[in-house]
Amino acid sequence: MCRETKREPAWVSAIRVALLEGRVTVDSVIEEANLVAGRERTVRDVLSTMADRELLAPTGGDEDAYLPGPVLLESDRFSLDFDRASDGGAHRWNSSV
Repeated sequence: MCRETKREPAWVSAIRVALLEGRVTVDSVIEEANLVAGRERTVRDVLSTMADRELLAPTGGDEDAYLPGPVLLESDRFSLDFDRASDGGAHRWNSSV
């Protein structure tokens, strides 16, 4: 399987966590994406790349914690109704939901 398909759940989950919770960590992405143990390095790489592209911004204190970056903050996504966001969304690959 190509590397990008393995990384996609982390990208989607990081954006969702950033928009809904306002703070993204490696653990929160792993939980949100329903990833198996051992994917921490991949998630760290994804979060770092997202920070390089200004989707996320490092918190400054914890290297594995990020806040929504300018690209997400300046998007039109915050006008959406997040009260109706699903807890068991279609992004949960390999889950029984």
